[in-house]
Amino acid sequence: MSNALFTVPKAINEPVKAYAPGSPEHTALISEYKKMLNQDPVDVPMYIGSELVRTNKKKTMSPPHDHQKVLGYSNSGDASHVSKAIDEAMKAREQWANLPWEQRAAIFLKAADLLAGPFRSKLNAATMLAQSKNVMQAEIDSACELIDFFRFNVQYMTQIYKDQPESLPGMWNRLEYRPLEGFIFAVTPFNFTSIAANLCAAPAMMGNVVVWKPAESQIYSARVIMELFRAAGVPDGVINMVTVSGAVAGEVIFKSKHLAGLHFTGSTGVFRNLWKEIGNNIEHYRTYPRIVGETGGKDFVMVHKSANAAEVATALSRGAFEFQGQKCSAASRSYIPSNLWNEVKEILVNQVKSFKMGSPEDTTNFINAVIDEKAFDKIAEYIDYAKGQSDAEIIIGGSYDKSKGYFIEPTVIVTTNPKFRTLSEEIFGPVLTIYVYPEDQYEEALKLVDETSEYALTGSIMANDRYAIQIATKALENAAGNFYINDKPTGAVVGQQPFGGARGSGTNDKAGAAMNLLRWVSARTIKETFVPPTDYKYPFLG
Repeated sequence: MSNALFTVPKAINEPVKAYAPGSPEHTALISEYKKMLNQDPVDVPMYIGSELVRTNKKKTMSPPHDHQKVLGYSNSGDASHVSKAIDEAMKAREQWANLPWEQRAAIFLKAADLLAGPFRSKLNAATMLAQSKNVMQAEIDSACELIDFFRFNVQYMTQIYKDQPESLPGMWNRLEYRPLEGFIFAVTPFNFTSIAANLCAAPAMMGNVVVWKPAESQIYSARVIMELFRAAGVPDGVINMVTVSGAVAGEVIFKSKHLAGLHFTGSTGVFRNLWKEIGNNIEHYRTYPRIVGETGGKDFVMVHKSANAAEVATALSRGAFEFQGQKCSAASRSYIPSNLWNEVKEILVNQVKSFKMGSPEDTTNFINAVIDEKAFDKIAEYIDYAKGQSDAEIIIGGSYDKSKGYFIEPTVIVTTNPKFRTLSEEIFGPVLTIYVYPEDQYEEALKLVDETSEYALTGSIMANDRYAIQIATKALENAAGNFYINDKPTGAVVGQQPFGGARGSGTNDKAGAAMNLLRWVSARTIKETFVPPTDYKYPFLG
């Protein structure tokens, strides 16, 4: 019997491997990449309870950088599969919720060690293949960040359980952190393998059961995540993966009385529609569902006249173009003072011109493909729009080609219009828009940053004047949930920079922090009186 207050291993951020050519990790990863690329096509099932479910309706999975190559097939489900997943989750709920917390912790600590070891190359290679991430982007996402989520969330879980009320003499007060009464619906994006896994794992760690709908373009690596969960010992029915359309899932999920929460990362428009669906069905639920969402961004780099031009250019080239700008935190707009613009422009153009673009298999490529044809066409439309406007100029990039893969050149637009379309709308691709402002109109430019976009996810201030930094920090306090000083606005690390934004960017429940895990528990206060009174009379009665 467990009768101790256990101390979990101290969480330490997983070291990022360098993958220098010829290194053991480089050799192992590229070997796994080629093996997975050239093996027979895989058939990815739905994971419902103990069953691996396949259907007659298959969808092809291909690398974005080589869309004629078939990696495998996913199985399209229907409403019956969603209903079955809910049933299996609810069957598993009682036993999983009653499992001692340290046993749940052990499962996810094991998942972290498995991912740090035998699963590392496989999940990285799957992410490179199906999401077209270069070797470093895959490593910091699908390996390191996910390992960190598992380890740090275990630590946060113990902190939450240890938070207990005071007790006066004659009584004992205690707090019990129960899982939510029902199941959690996890809806996950294509762009971060770690987010996909964490949106399932975080609620499950707190004793909840999950129905998971991954993005269609991430199903290939989602299969490896499910294999990892199974190898770590996550019981059948605790995390169920269904591959269905959003409409099919919603029709069943949002009418189930057992819906207890939504854990979402994706577009702002979809999240708002899901919130409306929950509101429209609110009377059907046993409890008010918890709604946690991280959505869009129009992230900024604000530059003061005291900044260093080379530092600004590098923050832009990395922040805007790593993973082809397909990060909700990617720098997509920048405000640069006139005194620095010529120097920043020269350095930025030279850096972007030096980028190599192609398959992730060639690890000298900095830029790979965007995720699919729909994204390609949307981004190309924005570039074409800019080409046709008299108040904008493309200073580098602007070309695209989808004949073999969905390749779009990193593109920098300079506009004289502070409300230009690409300064305010989310593009989610390798497009950066720059507005050059008069160097002595700093505070006016800060106001533009705050008011131009509906989003408030990430942003940075580049300056060497500490007064200017303080002015920006205050003026932009509601413009970014993750605010960076003299850095690019990307690269949040679990345990160091909890991630999330507000306004049109989400509920700011900070993945990678204890506050996110608190959303997946319902507290019960227990007061025990040791010697109860035997007479109703109080002293004031005389």
